Amino acid sequence: MWALIRQKLMPPTRKVRYCCEVLKEHGGRGRFIATGVRWAESVRRKNTRGVLEIPYKEKDRRIILANDNDEKRQLFEACQIKAKRVVNPIIDWAARDVWDYILSEKIPYNPLYKEGFDRVGCIGCPLAGKCGRQKEFARWPKYRELYILSFTHMIEECRKRGKLEGLWRMGATGEDVYHWWIEDGVLPGQIGFDDLESEVENDED
Repeated sequence: MWALIRQKLMPPTRKVRYCCEVLKEHGGRGRFIATGVRWAESVRRKNTRGVLEIPYKEKDRRIILANDNDEKRQLFEACQIKAKRVVNPIIDWAARDVWDYILSEKIPYNPLYKEGFDRVGCIGCPLAGKCGRQKEFARWPKYRELYILSFTHMIEECRKRGKLEGLWRMGATGEDVYHWWIEDGVLPGQIGFDDLESEVENDED
């Protein structure tokens, strides 16, 4: 994660989740990929995700097999294009179904759920929202320090590549980037999330 921040010259954001792409979504060629994705987790996911998904960087090449309640549909479906198969075995489970199964089968689970966490994922994930991330960094301050250190290295790398002025104002520090990223107040002279994401997307094109 710390190396990726330096390589990408930006923190991960809601739209530019390079961390997921590199650390979670690569690999699996020739294997079944089993997920714990559930439609109940979000309305958007329910409306856009299917039984099988083959992700591509180019949106027009993405493959999604929708669950259309057709009796001919199968839980396991394969795509020959990328030799990758995905199964979402609990796609239609409600939260109570998950907990009923966990408790009935006596499956160990993350103790953070007992402390009121309704989501347990990567510390600092932008998808956790402003309040969620602030709660995480208050609990695990060492991760806050590691992110700030990585943002400091990122600024240094931006300076080396001559991209500091376009992305971050001169004199910006890792601490400045952290406050911008955690959304506890955009600093004077800094661009917003959407501007940064657009700039990075244009660089990749």
